[in-house]
Amino acid sequence: MELFNSEDLLNTNLDLKDADVIYFPAFLSPSAATSYFKKLYADTPWQQDDIKLFGKVYPQPRLTALYGNNDRSYSYSGIVMNPMPFTPLLLEIKDKVEKVTDVKFTTVLLNLYRDGNDSNGWHSDDEKELGQDPVIASISLGAKRRFQMRHKKDKSLRTNIELEHGSLLIMKGSTQHYWQHQLPKSKRITEPRINLTFRIIAS
Repeated sequence: MELFNSEDLLNTNLDLKDADVIYFPAFLSPSAATSYFKKLYADTPWQQDDIKLFGKVYPQPRLTALYGNNDRSYSYSGIVMNPMPFTPLLLEIKDKVEKVTDVKFTTVLLNLYRDGNDSNGWHSDDEKELGQDPVIASISLGAKRRFQMRHKKDKSLRTNIELEHGSLLIMKGSTQHYWQHQLPKSKRITEPRINLTFRIIAS
């Protein structure tokens, strides 16, 4: 069985060493993406946690929410998040993503970047809860933002992806072992962006 059923969607397989990354720039129609954005922006109980970096505590430069079909928590950078039950809207989006990836996701982490001052620094999605070779499926809604990747060992290997409104980015295989990614600050961005990262929280 193929992991991805993507014949009907325009996509790009990124040619990256030690990584398996696929980008769908127009996974959702503009109208669907805008509708999802408005509903999620208004209805999600967004929270701002404190994040621990290099022994210091800072307000996380974005708002978050976690949903899942079980009670398994998700931990990163000193933050422990407990999931809320999936809403009908999130289940609708989840179903669309699962039809393309042929993966059954248990959890989705939502990030709200209020403007270009909000960001997410260099990291890998390699927490033990995600398993050995996690599949991460990321939907972008709202403002276009630059997504940067860099190889952990070969510092010459870097790439940028402009994440469009309604796009889907999939990272799988050994990607999290060898690569880091970030969403840097951008002063020119004045509009908000919502990011939904679907993942599997291992038992």
